[in-house]
Amino acid sequence: MKIIACGSVPTIIAPEKYFTGRVLQTPVIEKEAPARLRATMVSFEPGARTHWHTHPFGQTLYVTAGAGRAQTWGGPIQEIKAGDVISFAPGEKHWHGAGPTSAMTHMAMQEALDGVHVDWLEKVTDEQYSG
Repeated sequence: MKIIACGSVPTIIAPEKYFTGRVLQTPVIEKEAPARLRATMVSFEPGARTHWHTHPFGQTLYVTAGAGRAQTWGGPIQEIKAGDVISFAPGEKHWHGAGPTSAMTHMAMQEALDGVHVDWLEKVTDEQYSG
């Protein structure tokens, strides 16, 4: 058994090259090979969001607080809220983030393929975010 004490892992400001707006990330777990799991608590201020991206084995989000938005490429924007679980298929191009006037926090869980958890793509434009 391993216990990771609360507060022992620093929260970071997410890099602007992958996010729009202020986003905080707190790593929860990253398992060593042969395991592939990574989980991160991600908090978005109103209007903040990821860039478009994919995951080799898909991604699961569990919204823990607030309300936000998520969208897959070519699909409609979906409203998400605390308690929702969102599942993206392997290779599914998508983005997610807070609503325009509400913050949102979720646990992001994904597995790595050859050490790669995510493939970051282009920025979500304001027009795409607004729908």
